[in-house]
Amino acid sequence: MPTIVILPGMHGTGELFAEFIAALPRAVESIVVRYPPDRPLNYAELEKLVRASLPVERPYVLLGESFSGPIAVSIAASKPAGLRGLMLVGSFVRNPTIVPNVLCPLISRFPVWRVPAWLSAAFLLGRSATPALRSRLAAAIAKVSPLVWRARLHAVLAVDVAAQLRNIDVPVLYLRAINDRVVARRSSRLINKFLPNARVIALEAPHFMLLARPVESAARVEAFVRDVSFSF
Repeated sequence: MPTIVILPGMHGTGELFAEFIAALPRAVESIVVRYPPDRPLNYAELEKLVRASLPVERPYVLLGESFSGPIAVSIAASKPAGLRGLMLVGSFVRNPTIVPNVLCPLISRFPVWRVPAWLSAAFLLGRSATPALRSRLAAAIAKVSPLVWRARLHAVLAVDVAAQLRNIDVPVLYLRAINDRVVARRSSRLINKFLPNARVIALEAPHFMLLARPVESAARVEAFVRDVSFSF
């Protein structure tokens, strides 16, 4: 069965996947890629880091959560050897906000790291924001330097890899959170426009669905991985 290579959200720590990974069957191997918390890398630089972490001699499936979707799409579009499928979780291929382009330079300087923990949890976890999850989310956010937050927010506001979707020839799964307060539904619709055969599954979950709904998410992911493993 292909290995799942998991690319994290904007915090980049990879520390919020424990429950999701634990919910996967033992037969499903996973690799979590972590981004440097102290180096303000852009999407192209982060993509190089991810490529260096990809399995060399065994098949794999890419899972791009939120911020990492554009990286996963760019890699999949290059048709690397061993790639068997692409999963996008609450993600996007263009700026997912409604901020006008003229305001993007200003918004990119927004101090994400100073947002109160309860407010971050409300947007990312919704009603699933237990004290324990709020604490873990706050800890992950605190590990990332302000310069890195600014670089990643700027990257999100400027990204556009929609055209690259046409070059993807592996199966694609998009997990959409019905209660997502960060990435609007139009993001999955745009992906479906370029990839009509992409499978879109909606879950009753907040933006960070792998953290808030690990069992349900793992079941969908495992089913997709099994499907692609039998298609080759």
